[in-house]
Amino acid sequence: MELIQFAQRNHGLLLRALSEHIQMVLIALILSVLLAGVLTIVAMFYKRVGTFLTYIFSIVYSIPSIALFALMIPLPGMGLGRNTAIAVLVLYNQFMLLRNFITGLNGVDPAIVEAATGMGMTKAQLIYKVRVPLSLKPIFVGIRLALVSTIAIAIIAAFIGAGGIGLLVTIGLETGNDNRILWGVILAAGLGIITNAALVWVERKIK
Repeated sequence: MELIQFAQRNHGLLLRALSEHIQMVLIALILSVLLAGVLTIVAMFYKRVGTFLTYIFSIVYSIPSIALFALMIPLPGMGLGRNTAIAVLVLYNQFMLLRNFITGLNGVDPAIVEAATGMGMTKAQLIYKVRVPLSLKPIFVGIRLALVSTIAIAIIAAFIGAGGIGLLVTIGLETGNDNRILWGVILAAGLGIITNAALVWVERKIK
């Protein structure tokens, strides 16, 4: 009952935190997909580069998020705030996106690739006209995993002043306000569950 009363009194605060979180996550995801797309194309032309990039980003992904936030703060153009948070989220997403993008593109039936090559397609044409259309499902899986992961990791970004749902949790911990903490958890879990369910539904529609 007290939890509901808190929401009634502070619905503006909760909506603002949710809006900030969604905005930060979407910006990070868009930038992540664009960067991963470029790196994937490079990896398709240069196999060793792809292996190297996957290895490097797997190391980045293994670093605890709070530690990576702290490491990024002193860098030029970073500091406290949302820009640093988005940069960290983009770096984290590269491992999942690259792994799924590259695996998907390389998983196309060799016979189809050979036939397209025999028709005179260049390597670039093979990627855009053959590999990508036939790899939509694994590509989408990578985007779904990255999005759900970003929603969760972005909560920790509140510790460097990025705002969002995590701000409810951090202020709640500082002030001993259980209602803030619980609403932060509810909003984060709800956003993650609903987003994942929606994307799984879309994923099933992809042939």
